[in-house]
Amino acid sequence: MYRALHDRYPYAHCELDFENPLQLLVATILSAQTTDVMVNKVTPALFARYPDAAALAGADREALETLLKPTGFFRAKTNSVMRLGAELVERFGGEVPPRLKDLVTLPGVGRKTANVVLGNAFDIPGITVDTHFGRLVRRFGWTDEDDPVKVEEAVGGLFPRKDWTMLSHVVIFHGRRTCHARKPACGACPVARLCPSYGVGETDPDAAAKLLKFELAPAASSAPFPYAVGPGPL
Repeated sequence: MYRALHDRYPYAHCELDFENPLQLLVATILSAQTTDVMVNKVTPALFARYPDAAALAGADREALETLLKPTGFFRAKTNSVMRLGAELVERFGGEVPPRLKDLVTLPGVGRKTANVVLGNAFDIPGITVDTHFGRLVRRFGWTDEDDPVKVEEAVGGLFPRKDWTMLSHVVIFHGRRTCHARKPACGACPVARLCPSYGVGETDPDAAAKLLKFELAPAASSAPFPYAVGPGPL
């Protein structure tokens, strides 16, 4: 299933824009309860005004709240970002630590955020259990756990550590583009034959194609969907 998803999304990547670990850490914190697209609209002005941890720590609260307001829950996010900057300066010399045990002690940072930063800013493998990832791995039958930490442990045991970051990307891409929460496009899914949840969504290939949130490459669509013929051995 991972190989099929990798073939479908070979370009899968973190969809938050960033240039350094601090920018990714802040962007990931801001992404809670909003979209990556919205965060990417906000962060250029944010990082131009507050380029480092010290600047974030000393930010004018009202000005920072105004910048973050489009992302929702802006007061809580302002608190987290300012406290994050202060703790980075006080405890880590203003730098983002490349260790999970340190990252999760920072304001607004849980294992999901820490793994995003480790995998994408430091090239240290990690599994990102967001809502898409959790939903899909349960649909796939990889685990029946609901707790994100238990999901991370269960799925991590199924794959080589070196694959964890890209695994996270392709599963999340699939969740955003094909295997939607309310109406998955089962008839346009590259893992339909292997998925125990095949049939919970639209199985007609033409109708399913209309549900996709991206366009297939011509070679992949010529069949039009070579994998989408129902469950069974591949």
